[in-house]
Amino acid sequence: MPAEFPEFRLGTVLATSFTATLTERRGDAIERIPTPQRLVDWLTVSGLAVNSCTTAQLALARELRESIHAAATATALHEALPTPAVRVINDRSLQGRAAAVLTPEGTRRWHLNSATEVADALGVIAADAISIIAGERDGRMALCASPTCQAAFFDTSQSRTRRWCDMNTCGNRQKKARFNAGRRKNAEG
Repeated sequence: MPAEFPEFRLGTVLATSFTATLTERRGDAIERIPTPQRLVDWLTVSGLAVNSCTTAQLALARELRESIHAAATATALHEALPTPAVRVINDRSLQGRAAAVLTPEGTRRWHLNSATEVADALGVIAADAISIIAGERDGRMALCASPTCQAAFFDTSQSRTRRWCDMNTCGNRQKKARFNAGRRKNAEG
């Protein structure tokens, strides 16, 4: 991957991994899919390989990403889902025509139609978002405790008390900040 682009934050839940293509939403935002080719890269590593993407398709993808983030945030806060976000998620889901296929190894793979592959990929992501927001899967929507991140994530931990979208980034950053604050306080006292 080109060095000029930040690495992807990939998780186990497709929809929330997709929303993580924009991070640090409350700080200095980091756009991880700034170009159509970068969206192609993300879709490929997420099991939804497409051959190409246009600027218009990238705009649709970002609109879906922000709609999923808005709906997931509302769900985590136990608020009403925003109507525009629901409309976008439903539209992308309806426009996709991907089919799940079983591989000889016993895993699921997505078959995308070559004529509509980006729309199909976005449809898979939208359907995944619908599944978690509708409460069909075992887990809960939560928001990252980092004040600069606040990413919506799907908590599948046994206790459902996970605080960070990613322990290796936000969690470690917060622990380090607390540690350094404690050291400064001890040095002053």
